[in-house]
Amino acid sequence: MPTEPENTPERIQEPRLWTGDGWTAQVIKNEDDDGWAVAMVKDGEPEPALVGPWTMGRDKKNPKPLDGPAFSTLVKTANEFVRRHEQQLHAALHQSIAVTAGTRRITVNLDIEPDDDNPSATLSAQDDDGQTLAEVRVAPSFKLNRASAVAWAEGGFAKPRER
Repeated sequence: MPTEPENTPERIQEPRLWTGDGWTAQVIKNEDDDGWAVAMVKDGEPEPALVGPWTMGRDKKNPKPLDGPAFSTLVKTANEFVRRHEQQLHAALHQSIAVTAGTRRITVNLDIEPDDDNPSATLSAQDDDGQTLAEVRVAPSFKLNRASAVAWAEGGFAKPRER
């Protein structure tokens, strides 16, 4: 009979608490109304990644107990939610736009380094061969769009003025 590796936490499968697959599902009282909610917490994280409504049981007072299929669905939903959030964050921090400046086609990138104390950003330009044409530090609030990219390139890649 296979045994769990020593560093793997024991699976819990209780009516209001399930663990496994890197997640913990806990059925909690919904503070906004008389119903119930389920909180999905990724292992090692202090806060739930997802909190959603949970079904009432047959008595209409207590929550429906967690079970294997419900837990599997919750894990899948939570993983998808976290993945979409990470994709949105990546898209916000790493922007790219292809423009024509003069007769050249260039790609302008804005890479933001979030930091609570000292956020920063780098604006860069590459030609079609991937050669870096310019790279400057800009404010993390710099707005990259077609007009700002063309203006930067046509301005000789001088550091854009802060607004």
